[in-house]
Amino acid sequence: MDKLTATTMFESLASGVRLDIVRLLVSYGREGLVAGEIAQALEIPRTNLSFHLKTLTHAGMISVTQEGRYQRYRADLAAMQDLVSYLTEHCCVAESGDCGLSGATTCSPKSSPKSPPGSSPDYSPEPYVSRSAS
Repeated sequence: MDKLTATTMFESLASGVRLDIVRLLVSYGREGLVAGEIAQALEIPRTNLSFHLKTLTHAGMISVTQEGRYQRYRADLAAMQDLVSYLTEHCCVAESGDCGLSGATTCSPKSSPKSPPGSSPDYSPEPYVSRSAS
């Protein structure tokens, strides 16, 4: 996953309504829900819901399939796992030993380099650049 994709996914979750939609769809797993069921469960007018569903779909957080005259929405669990993997990609590289993050591949004592594979020993993450005007 690249930084732009991760940023887009996080931006799509910056709305409480969209966060609720994703959490609801995660709870329904592969079954998913049609738009009317989402609107009813979250008490959101369908006209407002379509905007949020479109944003989440474009960001890759959810997928949609046509079922007759209905559209079924599902959380893209693989994309969410990729996002978590992106966040934890360099987990504990400055430490030796297990950092305690369940399922992290770079945190095991056997493979805990001081720098990520393919980088120089003086690895540091990309610097933060503020987008706000001075």
